[in-house]
Amino acid sequence: MTERFAFSIDATDGAARAGTIRMLRGDIRTPAFMPVGTAATVKAMKPADVRSTGADIILGNTYHLMLRPGAERVARLGGLHHFMGWERPILTDSGGYQVMSLAELTKRSEEGVAFKSHLDGGRHLITPERSTEIQRLLGSDIVMAFDELVPTTASRDVQAAAMERSMRWAKRSRAAFLGDADHARRAAQFGIQQGALDRELRQASAERLIEIGFDGYAVGGLAVGEGQEAMFGVLDYAPGQLPVDRPRYLMGVGKPDDIVGAVERGIDMFDCVLPTRSGRTGQAFTWDGPINIRNARFAEDQAPIDGDCACPVCATWTRAYLHHLVRAGEILGAMLMTEHNLSFYQQLMEGLRQAIGARQLAAFAATFRDRYKKAA
Repeated sequence: MTERFAFSIDATDGAARAGTIRMLRGDIRTPAFMPVGTAATVKAMKPADVRSTGADIILGNTYHLMLRPGAERVARLGGLHHFMGWERPILTDSGGYQVMSLAELTKRSEEGVAFKSHLDGGRHLITPERSTEIQRLLGSDIVMAFDELVPTTASRDVQAAAMERSMRWAKRSRAAFLGDADHARRAAQFGIQQGALDRELRQASAERLIEIGFDGYAVGGLAVGEGQEAMFGVLDYAPGQLPVDRPRYLMGVGKPDDIVGAVERGIDMFDCVLPTRSGRTGQAFTWDGPINIRNARFAEDQAPIDGDCACPVCATWTRAYLHHLVRAGEILGAMLMTEHNLSFYQQLMEGLRQAIGARQLAAFAATFRDRYKKAA
């Protein structure tokens, strides 16, 4: 029988690792990019088409799904996998980031976060126990611990207090997860390291999480406006503070060059709305950098989005056609641009995995950066 959760490192190159996460719903090749399915859909994509891009796992959002259609309703309808037609693994975030960035009139306490919905103003309280329960009702395969996020510009005292509270919440999240034996037999749970840009705080956070014991560990609190240089500065040490034999997940990242740099520093898993959001607004990712397909210079361009891309969009349609669709506001434009972007991201991940396996990551990364900086 397939294991509930197992992680093997199949190859290394410097700090980078290529491996496999094995779960009941299927294997996840790492480094892995998880398309974001915020509201039980990867926007503009059918689940089978998401899988065709090479995605092994997607991400669902606890905050949005608890508000609409509701976690209890999703459970009554057979769980998130059945509801949306995706039978492979799903990771659900804890909802903490959205509560603190989208909700109105949030009030934080040791118990949790009270807030008003950004949809209808309804009042809610989300605690570590409730966040874990929502993720169980959704049928999540990888459950995230509930944490508190503060800006990297906050004072060290504020950052330290948030980290300490996040660790107390992590312990409660773990107890809630293990308290449902049936779900714990089928799913995994990741803890989230906090500490902003402070090495000592992150070390303390890592030690507390390891003491609690999780299946995997996320590096949280980054990609919130601090810039790539500062983020890489943290990633130069943060992955090494976490267990070497567990997956390391960098939340909310990111741009293709962010991903390459993070893989070089030992990160195994990523998620970001960028490829889907960009697809809906006319930005396409290519090996020579992102392009804006709305630009007038593409109006009669007979080339594909990227001549080195293996996706069906690049094999079938031209930049001129996509330019027309996007400028005309046609739904097909968003669909095709999104499919290309997700395919590009998965091709990048496959390239990274192969480069690590061949111990050629430095050459791959250098070639990638040399081309990608040609962004038009």
